[in-house]
Formats: sequence, C-alpha cells, structure tokens
Amino acid sequence: MKSTHLVTAAVAAVALSVPLTLVASAAPDVADRPGHAKKDTLRQAAPKGFYIGSAAAGGGHHEEQPYPDPFTSDQEYRKRLAAEFNSVSPENQMKWEYLRPERGTYNFGMADKIVKFARQNHQVVRGHTLLWHSQNPAWLEQGAFSKEELREILREHIFTVVGRYRGQIQQWDVANEIFNEAGQLRTENIWIRELGPGIIADAFRWAHQADPKAKLFFNDYGVESVNAKSNAYIALIKDLRAQRVPVHGFSAQAHLSTRYGFPGDLQANLQRFDDLGLETAITELDVRMDLPADGKPTEAQLAQQADYYQRTLAACLAVDDCNSFTIWGFTDKYSWVPVFFQGEGSATVMTEDFSRKPSYYALRDTLAKAGRR
Repeated sequence: MKSTHLVTAAVAAVALSVPLTLVASAAPDVADRPGHAKKDTLRQAAPKGFYIGSAAAGGGHHEEQPYPDPFTSDQEYRKRLAAEFNSVSPENQMKWEYLRPERGTYNFGMADKIVKFARQNHQVVRGHTLLWHSQNPAWLEQGAFSKEELREILREHIFTVVGRYRGQIQQWDVANEIFNEAGQLRTENIWIRELGPGIIADAFRWAHQADPKAKLFFNDYGVESVNAKSNAYIALIKDLRAQRVPVHGFSAQAHLSTRYGFPGDLQANLQRFDDLGLETAITELDVRMDLPADGKPTEAQLAQQADYYQRTLAACLAVDDCNSFTIWGFTDKYSWVPVFFQGEGSATVMTEDFSRKPSYYALRDTLAKAGRR
C-alpha cells in the first residue's frame, strides 16, 4: 500500500550547485557527502515500479518554431531525457496529423526513433493517441467518407499503428478528450459524430487485439477534480467494463495554471477510478504562470509552481495503482505553453538552459521519500 502521508518537499532550500552527470542512460549516483550517495535524477529517486516520464518534444507546433526538431537535433536535450526519465511519450509524433499526412501514407520515422531511444535507455513508452477530435489531417476531416469507410479507416489505423509497436508500448491513450466540460460527448469528434458512441468500445477492442499486453487508457484534461467531466468518465467506464470492453486505465493530463487554485480533490478523484479496478496516471503535467514584464518568474511564483508539482505527484503516489507520472516536457526551451497561452510560460521543471527549478527538486525529493517507505 502506498502511504497517504507524504511530507511536502522543502523545495526552496535545495542547493543548486550539485553537478549533473550526463550519459546516454541513467546518470550514476552523485555523492552528497562522504559515505552517503545521493539519487541525483528523477528516475533514480523514483520508487521501484514507478514510472516518471516526459513528453519527447517534436512534431506539432515545433515545426513552426525557429529551431530544428528537438528530439533529433539537440544532444543535450536527449541526454537529459535519457538520464532523468524511465518513461517517454511522443508529444506529437504519434498523432494522426503527423503520422498520417496522406490517406495512404504512414510517417513512422520519428515514432520509430522514439521507441528505439526508449529501448536503448531502458524506458517504457506511452502511446499518444488513437482517437481524438484534434490534430487530425485535412484529408480525414474534410473527406467525403461513408460510415463504413470511416469505420474501416479507424480500424485499419489502430491495427497498423498499435500492431507496429506490439510489445513495445506500455500504455496507449486510446480515446483522448472525448467529453466536453459539461460531461457530454464532443460533437466535433469526427469518429463519435459520424459513427456514434459505440465506436469508442470498438477502438478499445481493436487496440487490445493489436497488442493484448498494452494497457489501454482514457485520457483528458480538466478531470483532476470530481466534476461533470470526470463523472461522465466514471459512468462510461462502468458501462464499457460491464460489456467486457478492455479498458485498463484512466489518466488526468493535469495542465495546471497558477491563475487557479490547486485541485485539492485530485487524490480522491483518482481513487474513484482506482476503486473501479483501473490503473490511473498523470500524463501531461505542466504548471504555467503569468510572467512579469521581464519574462522571469519571481521566487514566490517558482515556489507556488513547485507546490503544485509536488501535490500532484503526492496525490498519484497515494493511490495504489497510480504508477505512471508524466510531465509534458521538462525544459522551457521546448514548452508548448507560450505558443498557446499568451503571457503565460515557465511551465516546466527546467529553464531553457536546463537549470533545475524548485519544481524539479519538489518532484525528486517526493519521489525519494516515497522510495524509502
């Protein structure tokens, strides 16, 4: 059983001068003082069987930015990604828009590289995502397909993509963001709108047939608390599992902002899904903030951000089968937040030059304390 009494990390007092040793895999322990080894990276600090992950930057909005593809071009970034994490999620490289530029074309190059990188660095992979209303290619959204054709397009896609990585993906986000804030199925989702809600069960069944060992998840934002959207997932999952649909997990993205209060019922909400016999996960955590005019967060802002990171991790650690915790990028250098949230930023645990923020130490210290219990 995981302890529900995790001590809040003393994030502001951690020295910033400890050097980071970087290699192609997890960095070795760094001596804190004679006779005492310090677990210097997140993956070293994590309890056994707990996966601490990051999105692997690339695709999507990165293609419009004034820098080359981060995952392939930035060696320092790759070293940090390998050293700090034992789980990776393609940020955009497995989404339909990137993977299927044309109907008869699959662009597997980058996804293959990420899966190979993970294998070389003893990391698991979260696949993201198979059924979503956003980031779909124009040929799909604007095509004049019959219901039978559209259903076959999705079936063929799931069998091709999941089958290609059979045995190499730990968890798949099968259905992503299918409910709106009122807890109603999204009508802008082409699959649900054109084929009806039954296509959700089909997608899970097809994914399970393509890779019986992969854990299959629902994934959404705004479901950190007990609310209409998370209630809708509870009801849907109960119904699907009654039909023996292979739904294995539920994950909260946790894109948080210091503009709003922390979702204090996060642990209780995750526990509701755990009580259904599901695995749970945090999959896309970042904590954005309104930046001062000079673009540099204040110490108070960094402390509040660290508190949000720590409390999110503590909530996950307190739930028995919440064993996967992913941040949506670890460096501000490649964060999606400033592109989509004007005036907000500094949302990750490292600065653009890979310096560790208080939020990094909040995560590392909390992981270390959990590992000692």
